[in-house]
Amino acid sequence: MKKVALITGASGGIGKAISKKLASEGYILYLHYHQNEKSINQLIHQLSDKTECMIVNADLSVQDGVKKLISQLNHKVDLLILNSGKSYYGLMTDMSEAEVQQMVQLQITSPYMLAKEIIPSMVNKRDGNIIVISSIWGIVGASCEVLYSMVKGGQNSFVKALAKEVAPSGIRVNAIAPGAVETDMLHSFTNEELINLAEEIPLGRIGQPDEIADAAVFLSSKKAGYITGQVLSINGGWHA
Repeated sequence: MKKVALITGASGGIGKAISKKLASEGYILYLHYHQNEKSINQLIHQLSDKTECMIVNADLSVQDGVKKLISQLNHKVDLLILNSGKSYYGLMTDMSEAEVQQMVQLQITSPYMLAKEIIPSMVNKRDGNIIVISSIWGIVGASCEVLYSMVKGGQNSFVKALAKEVAPSGIRVNAIAPGAVETDMLHSFTNEELINLAEEIPLGRIGQPDEIADAAVFLSSKKAGYITGQVLSINGGWHA
């Protein structure tokens, strides 16, 4: 029987890459997006005709977003990829209360509540896998990205704690904490800034979404059957 994966933020660079890799592994896919309909449609066209996939739309930065997403699922989820997120670059003191609440809802509360809804069916079959796409800033922190660093650090702690709680039920929980990856999150960088950034990284280049996706496929596989509660940072040695 085919396994079912739900990927939040599937319209982004990393979400797309993960979706394609999981499709090649034979998963039935639920592809979540909020606003980028053009990107999610492009992803659908790039997948094989043999891939069974459904699009789900929900705004996970608002309180009822998880409820709306769950209402669109017709399968029990075997693999949950929590990938929705956005960054904010600026001084902590310049953020509005609404921006803070939105970021916390999107990257802490909604992932928590979504996992809460999905886990019972995993417990019933004593099998399941949850992977959170976090960030290197959740490990080391970043100036001018204080709130982003905070919520990503919270995701990492969530992974470590939840992994211990659900391991007796056969469920594994891990995180991937990417460093600099060639996605829209770097769209504001100039060419010179991107060159300088690459020079800071010991491997001498910025990462690719496929490299994050490869790690997600590995962590979801039986080859990673003894790995849980871990935060795997893929960053080219940038912060070792």
